[in-house]
Amino acid sequence: MKHLPNILTLCNLVCGCIAIVFALDSQPFRVLDAANNGYYWVYGTEQAYWAGVFIAAAALFDLLDGFAARALRVFSPIGKDLDSLADVISFGVAPAMILFKMLWASLMAEPKAMDINMLAMAPAFLVAAFAALRLARFNITSDQQKWSFTGMPVPAVGILVASFPLINFYNPYNLGNALQGKWTIYCLIAVLCWLMVSKIQFFKLMPAKWQVKYMWPQILLLLVALAALPLLNAAAIPVLFALYILLSLVYKAPQEAATQQ
Repeated sequence: MKHLPNILTLCNLVCGCIAIVFALDSQPFRVLDAANNGYYWVYGTEQAYWAGVFIAAAALFDLLDGFAARALRVFSPIGKDLDSLADVISFGVAPAMILFKMLWASLMAEPKAMDINMLAMAPAFLVAAFAALRLARFNITSDQQKWSFTGMPVPAVGILVASFPLINFYNPYNLGNALQGKWTIYCLIAVLCWLMVSKIQFFKLMPAKWQVKYMWPQILLLLVALAALPLLNAAAIPVLFALYILLSLVYKAPQEAATQQ
């Protein structure tokens, strides 16, 4: 049982790798139809959808490995580093692949698509780079981040980006159309990278104490999630992401919790 947390962490990593494969396979391509002696187009919307699903699965395993480690009281330096390595794949590289493909689709829709430099898609990889920087910083400062995170947690960024293919697939309230512009995507990349390395204190989903004054932001976030998910579908994820930022800016941990850090 002592290896269960690391096994769950590796499941997180494997899900991230599968998400990368789906994301890379999400462009439209032509397939030879031998029976009819012709070609037909295969579009990548469903592959991108599954990339988002597997990032969500990675997030579930990331949550479970922490619960398992606490329940079994199993903590080790290798487990901590392994968790960060898995997170940079699942919530850094895999989302970067999704953003790369979103930029590719946006740029290929332009009139002079064939003249576009491939480096125009390179900013997507900044998400992976800043995720690695954020995780490296966390590994050496985790003792000072007991009840809050300094900078946006990398899994939160991964889950947000994972929602984009789902929004494109279901297109609730035509929000999928809003994600098609290259400048929208560039701005999202810039904001996400800044949030990960910012000095903003983001509260953890596990409250410091099970008292209302400690856990009211978690309660509010949960209530909005329960209301938004049935109404907005995948579009509820960006709403919750924005609410998480707002609540973190407003919430100040009670002094007795702060002194425990």
